[in-house]
Amino acid sequence: MPKFCFVELIEPAVKGTLNVLKACLEAKVKRVIVVSSGAAVGLNPRWPKGQIMDETCWSDKEYCRTTNNWYCLSKTEAESEALEFAKRTGLDVVTVCPNLIWGPLLQSNVNSSSLVLIKRLKGNKLSSVVRVSACDDKENFSAACLVAVGTGVFQFLYAYLNSNKQSLLSVYTEGYESLENRLRMIVDVRDVAEALLLAYEKAEAEGRYICTAHLIRERDLFDKLKSLYPNYNYPKNFTEGREDVTMSSEKLQRLGWSFRPLEETLIDSIESYKKAGILD
Repeated sequence: MPKFCFVELIEPAVKGTLNVLKACLEAKVKRVIVVSSGAAVGLNPRWPKGQIMDETCWSDKEYCRTTNNWYCLSKTEAESEALEFAKRTGLDVVTVCPNLIWGPLLQSNVNSSSLVLIKRLKGNKLSSVVRVSACDDKENFSAACLVAVGTGVFQFLYAYLNSNKQSLLSVYTEGYESLENRLRMIVDVRDVAEALLLAYEKAEAEGRYICTAHLIRERDLFDKLKSLYPNYNYPKNFTEGREDVTMSSEKLQRLGWSFRPLEETLIDSIESYKKAGILD
């Protein structure tokens, strides 16, 4: 495993989670809700093809390593360690696994999930990417990538370590003509907050909960965005690619969870980006 992957992603995820759980155990906290990710569920090539993933499915750690998917590995390691800690100590731990989280921002800076939507509206022209070019030191470049693009850090590092920063930046700053018509699993940040409250307050809550609301193809997502905001720079065509996995929040809904319409999430997200000066 590359050292920077362990230092930047996996070690903080696992140690940070366990440190909090140990403190909760010492403080006799009754229940701990750990926010994991759909990334800890969906990367499993052994899962039966076409079968909807539920809470029994875990991302395959070895597959994460062989495919260099360190983000998924960090989430899987942290969540599995949290549940193992619960078994060993008796601490009541419940985990919630959201997918792509959109919704209005509370802060002026942009997180990696919001960037997924913003770059689709801007045609991939991201000022936060350009700022990375100021980093000359490899270690600092790695840290800057994590801040700027979240899970996109590895594409940046690959090009950087191959002395190809300029061409990499052009990939991210030029607009795109086409996009893979992949499946997106989206949930509103406010609905995630409601899920966390339910998992904390409901006595019957236990184990893992997948938290996803809307399953939509990129083409259909852009059709919806264009009907709401027609003046942004959208891709002109779509390509068919890999077969995507799907997940179900049925277990969470049985707990009493519901979610708002996708259109509300999109409008509230975009209006908050505009208010923060992120979008024109």
